[in-house]
Amino acid sequence: MVNQPLEGNMAGASEPETVSTRRQRIAELARQDKQMAFTSLNHHLNLSWLLEAFWSTRKDGAPGVDGQTFQDYEANLVANLRSLLERVKSGTYRAPPVRRVHIPKGSDPKETRPIGIPTLEDKILQRAVVMALEPIYEQDFYDCSYGFRTGRSAHQALEDLWRQTMDLDGGWVYEVDIRKFFDTLDHGQLRDLLKRRVRDGVLLRLIGKWLNAGVWEEGAVTYPTTGSPQGGVISPLLANVYLHYVLDDWWFKEVRPRLKGRAFLIRYADDFVIGFENEADARRVMEVLPKRFGKYGLTIHPDKSRLVPFRRPQQRGGRRDPEPQGRPGLFDFLGFTHYWGKSRKGSQTVKRRTAASRLRRFAKAIAGWCRRNRHRPIREQHRILCQKLQGHYGYYGITGNYTLLDRVRRIVVGVWKKWLSRRSWKSYFCWSTMTGLLGRLPLPAPRVVHSVYRSG
Repeated sequence: MVNQPLEGNMAGASEPETVSTRRQRIAELARQDKQMAFTSLNHHLNLSWLLEAFWSTRKDGAPGVDGQTFQDYEANLVANLRSLLERVKSGTYRAPPVRRVHIPKGSDPKETRPIGIPTLEDKILQRAVVMALEPIYEQDFYDCSYGFRTGRSAHQALEDLWRQTMDLDGGWVYEVDIRKFFDTLDHGQLRDLLKRRVRDGVLLRLIGKWLNAGVWEEGAVTYPTTGSPQGGVISPLLANVYLHYVLDDWWFKEVRPRLKGRAFLIRYADDFVIGFENEADARRVMEVLPKRFGKYGLTIHPDKSRLVPFRRPQQRGGRRDPEPQGRPGLFDFLGFTHYWGKSRKGSQTVKRRTAASRLRRFAKAIAGWCRRNRHRPIREQHRILCQKLQGHYGYYGITGNYTLLDRVRRIVVGVWKKWLSRRSWKSYFCWSTMTGLLGRLPLPAPRVVHSVYRSG
């Protein structure tokens, strides 16, 4: 594998075929030898590689601590990338601290999720490193892992979970929450795990610089000794590598072969559930999993992790027989509550509805937006509210969830009416006025975008 020269006009010569071919070669080597550690990858980081990374970076992303935007960088693109490449190759590149912001987490207004926003140059370089590492780890990752992987999505994870629970007639579901995973990820452990497949000094030093870059918040910079900031381009890959070895590989090689009954694992980034046919198997894993995680500096949240009896309800003569351990429970995964219900044909099936916490979060966000923007022109408010509803339908619009989608639309109508009524002390929006407005400017109707029951 040798460097390919950058040819042609730089304005449009991203050479995706050349970069793609080199990534395919890396993947092929990784696939041929699952034990091989790559000692030389940094030579792929040439100008064409960085240009491809630049065009793969979001144009509308929030700026980092330096305030630089995509358009600013693009104005002198070739010179900027050459300067970046020279600093990387010479070892003089310094990773600036990430800018931290907080977004709501769950329905509790006091509970937030910290997001780190790197500088644009950091995003480009992190994307370039991901482009080199991803072909390697994609050969190692298991099919149970869905988060932040090319060609995989949350809805595929939900469909897989539906099939697995149906195959087990429900069984027992262990709903697991890792306490502050991205904040407690151990740097030393991560370096050791990365070295199982990657020993390129340049790339490992770059990752180390990003982990130790510091966090800028409210005018002060702190330097956490653990964790990987959420929001960084490389953070999802590092999280997947960490949990691949800590959880996935351990599950398939050491745990599942020792179980008496069938079992499955579904993971999306740091969110995962484990299903069991046998309760005794579930109890054994519940006992050993905290010890396994503790070895790698992770903690299972005791209040948010639980074992749920999820067996299919038995029916005879059209009535459900009483069960000695009560009705099947509910569990949440990826924003949906999973429960047993009747299909249109009358048989028991696993259904999904929007989790109550997500519904409250959406309602609160809409109320806040309408309150802050109530003086904007009505047509502009309508356009943005339509976008928000379409975005909600785009994720939560799955088979069997229409009722909750309709409730969301009704929430938006009620909240919008409330804040339109408060545009001034003279205005008052009665329901007949609101109905007339919706006749002229209708909000999008609920629609099912994803069918989790389709086959194939």
